[in-house]
Amino acid sequence: QVQLVESGGGLVQDGGSLRLSCAVSGRTFSAYAMGWFRQAPGKEREFVSTISWSGGNTRYADSVKGRFTISRDNVKNTVYLQMNSLKPEDTAVYYCAAAFGKKWPGGPNDFGSWGQGTQVTVSS
Repeated sequence: QVQLVESGGGLVQDGGSLRLSCAVSGRTFSAYAMGWFRQAPGKEREFVSTISWSGGNTRYADSVKGRFTISRDNVKNTVYLQMNSLKPEDTAVYYCAAAFGKKWPGGPNDFGSWGQGTQVTVSS
């Protein structure tokens, strides 16, 4: 099994930056891609970004494109989400997830393992 632990969340001001980390353990190399999702109070969980382990190919939601950057360290088995120019609407619990399919994941259901989440709050 793959275990995921997020860290790096906190309180930042409008326009500030924050970097989230996702430590991966267990059957590390069984995952094809990693993703970040977020969920605000009373709202559905939404896609943020995805990256493949081998090729490092990335994808971003339109709402964060140009502001957020996803990356991975294959040696440290860690995935990062660098968040710049943060806005109050970015406030949410951010989740790390792992996909095990042989193709690029198409949605949340394609991710089999999830972390506990880390809170990100952006003040206005």
